[in-house]
Amino acid sequence: MIRCCLVMLLAAAGGLWAQDKPFRPEPGKFPPIAQAKSYRGELVFVDHINRRGSLRLHIDDHFQEGRLHDFAMLPYGMIYYRGAPAQLRDIPIGTVLYGRFYLPPDPKTSAVPLAKGTRPSEPAETHAILLEDGPSSCLREGKSWKLKQIEYKGKFGFLTATLARKDGGEGLGGEHRLTIDPSTRIWRGRERLGINDLIKEGVWPGDGTKALKEQPVQLSLAWHPRYLYQQFHVADIWLDDVAIKTAATRQMERHNRYIRYRWMPARVTAVKHGQFGHATVTATLFGGMDPRLYADFKPGISGQMAVAENTLRTYWQNHDGMEGKFEAVTKMKGEVPFGSSGIQVQFSMNLVLEGFRPGRLVRIRPQVWPKIKPPVEEQIRSLEDRWPSPDIFKK
Repeated sequence: MIRCCLVMLLAAAGGLWAQDKPFRPEPGKFPPIAQAKSYRGELVFVDHINRRGSLRLHIDDHFQEGRLHDFAMLPYGMIYYRGAPAQLRDIPIGTVLYGRFYLPPDPKTSAVPLAKGTRPSEPAETHAILLEDGPSSCLREGKSWKLKQIEYKGKFGFLTATLARKDGGEGLGGEHRLTIDPSTRIWRGRERLGINDLIKEGVWPGDGTKALKEQPVQLSLAWHPRYLYQQFHVADIWLDDVAIKTAATRQMERHNRYIRYRWMPARVTAVKHGQFGHATVTATLFGGMDPRLYADFKPGISGQMAVAENTLRTYWQNHDGMEGKFEAVTKMKGEVPFGSSGIQVQFSMNLVLEGFRPGRLVRIRPQVWPKIKPPVEEQIRSLEDRWPSPDIFKK
């Protein structure tokens, strides 16, 4: 269901770019995905706590070394790895990623350096609403790599593979000669193999060349010394549907555990004040999660709501989060904006906090989720934690 919604929203936006006047997301609103710009590159740095990092962009017909593209995830920005929701901490350095980016909503509080956009490798769009690896992108678009040939000798070889791309489309396309070696992981069904295993079975040659007859696979690409020339190394190969579905399931469960312990991120849309601090807060849950997580939010059960900031970090959620009751859980009518789940909850409490204002961010847990103190390095304990400085990216 998650992937279907992504396909429909991104397909509607395909081929559209920002107008003459650069588009900047408005704080407190979900921006139209049609205004986002697409870039792809290799992940080279991650600050997973503050949901930011750097990409070395791969740009068609641009063969000059450039500066890194520093990025920050928007609060509602979605990340996918191996076909399932993820956090930046889940993705290995060197993985080739595809993203949709906007200008910073508020340049004054940007957690990454502001770029002028005058260099191809440093676009001004630094805030991501979507970041995904190759398999996630292919699964969303319903396509796969087609293996044409393998060449292998000793402990080094090449895969010749093609990937379909429409004229004017995004991402990689066409035929590529990709490197493989003993570090390449091969997944078949529920087992992990190495190149030598396929050689022993006679599936691949140990010394020579073999045609692979357009075998459909999913590939995860990584850094290659000739990255400027759009050359890549194959980090992972999934040989069949069972293999990639198994990978997605494992990643989904890993992400579900993360969300249950850190709680569901959401944006406050309305507050109805009562007497003596009582209030009912309406919040929109962010999108891109396992439907089973949303199913835990039910009317009539108790829960807890904590203040969060743009990085989705909280202060001391199990201690200063307000306990209360879910009065209603409703599904929005009409088209759901990209980044939103379309699910709104009404949460009543005896003492409303300053941070529970329309447009502000919160994390929410239903009673069936753990009530725990987050790791100390993830807590907000200073102004720098609340508004991370971009100085960490200084060249």
